[in-house]
Amino acid sequence: MAFTHEPPSVGLPRSAPEAQGISSSAVLSFVEAADREVDAIHSVMLVRHGHVVAEGWWSPYVANVAHRMFSVSKSFTASAVGMVIAEGMLSLDDPILRFFPESAPARPSENLQAMRVRDLLTMSTGQRAEHVEKIALLTQDNLTRAFLELPVDHKPGTLFVYNTPATYVLSAIVHKVTGATMLDYLRPRLFAPLGIEQPTWAASSEGVTLGGIGLSLRTEDIARFGELYLRQGTWQGCALIPASWVAAATARQASNGSNPDSDWDQGYGYQFWRSRHGAYRADGAFGQFCIVMPRQDAVVAMTGGTPNMQGVMNLVWGKLLPAMVEGALRADPDAHQALERKLAGLTLHGPRGSSESPSARQLSGKTYVFPSNPQNIDALAMEFRRDDATLVVYGLGKEHRIECGYGSWKTGSTEFVVGAHAWLADPVSQPVAACGAWTSPDVFTLKLSLYQTPLAVTFTLRFGGERLLVLRADYSVDVDSSRSALLVGDVD
Repeated sequence: MAFTHEPPSVGLPRSAPEAQGISSSAVLSFVEAADREVDAIHSVMLVRHGHVVAEGWWSPYVANVAHRMFSVSKSFTASAVGMVIAEGMLSLDDPILRFFPESAPARPSENLQAMRVRDLLTMSTGQRAEHVEKIALLTQDNLTRAFLELPVDHKPGTLFVYNTPATYVLSAIVHKVTGATMLDYLRPRLFAPLGIEQPTWAASSEGVTLGGIGLSLRTEDIARFGELYLRQGTWQGCALIPASWVAAATARQASNGSNPDSDWDQGYGYQFWRSRHGAYRADGAFGQFCIVMPRQDAVVAMTGGTPNMQGVMNLVWGKLLPAMVEGALRADPDAHQALERKLAGLTLHGPRGSSESPSARQLSGKTYVFPSNPQNIDALAMEFRRDDATLVVYGLGKEHRIECGYGSWKTGSTEFVVGAHAWLADPVSQPVAACGAWTSPDVFTLKLSLYQTPLAVTFTLRFGGERLLVLRADYSVDVDSSRSALLVGDVD
């Protein structure tokens, strides 16, 4: 079968929801519930019968800025593997050691010798979770060797253990057999035809695309990928991925649990999760989703920064799925306009409080010095003005200044990524948006959103005389039990 290199790339058409068999009021109910109940969804796009019927971004997130993916990346890696197999350069049953004789242990175990490409794809390598988790994907050198040196305690193919390093090895195999990074291999074969412009994908120190994480995509890019799979690998009349591969990759290839109410217990394919209601999905940490619903001829693409991923999926099943019907509905301009107004006005929730405090003038500009700490924060100050504020942080020999709105988001960039650095492949300057409020007369709370990623960090500054207490809540979870750092500083 011949597969396209380049052409297509026309975007998805737009339509009113009713024309595609779902009411605007049902979509509005979903968006309102997501806005009210989930902290935080960053974007949503609903596609029905090949048409975008609703799309929205929670400011500071916007349509044309790519969002850092975590494990959604894995499904793109699986696509590359399927394409390489279709080109005759690889087989599901190829043993892993065949590709890396230079990195193999001197005496590989029988189980390691039996590990195949298929086992990497299905997360069934025979390795145990506590061993897999020791590999530091973003910082470790020679990741392939580290993977091959892990104990293989079980026969490959018999035990499902979520394994991001295994996806990295799939990327390394694609690199070996094609002579190109997986990112470069996919550019003309997948990204360009889908209209995914200037894709970026983090790589290891060896120059191998990370595979399991690190791809940056816009929300519509995710939706187009879902549409490609919904159409059995064909995009706008051009075959990009073999239909047989789409069927196999999205089928139940491994068992991973038996809870009928969990979308993480429905089976696993080739780097795709099976879902309830006959659906399947690519998904990643903090609420990155590409949900494909073949029975409803629909795709839901979402990005987010929430730990409550099952809650997000419950909203899809509870609000959207039952509202999809065969055939068009009668037009409802009023409901459609209400939905459009809601989607246009979405804003990420910041701290709730006041823009004023009787303490602000006295505290503005005071610098508080901290003893040595793991966060490498030497000192901190807040500059309070009438309309906004500035967080000033000193650390690692640098001054970091972040503009902060009161009840609104101010954007800029920063190298200060405390609380998020462990999740970033390249902890250099990042776009940031900040919003803050006085949550009591002596407590100022500010939220930093690294809005090209799912990550956000909330700092609570508790001023008391000449002393400042700093509490930190990571990854958008603004509850006391999640506060993972406490600094105490005194006025310089």
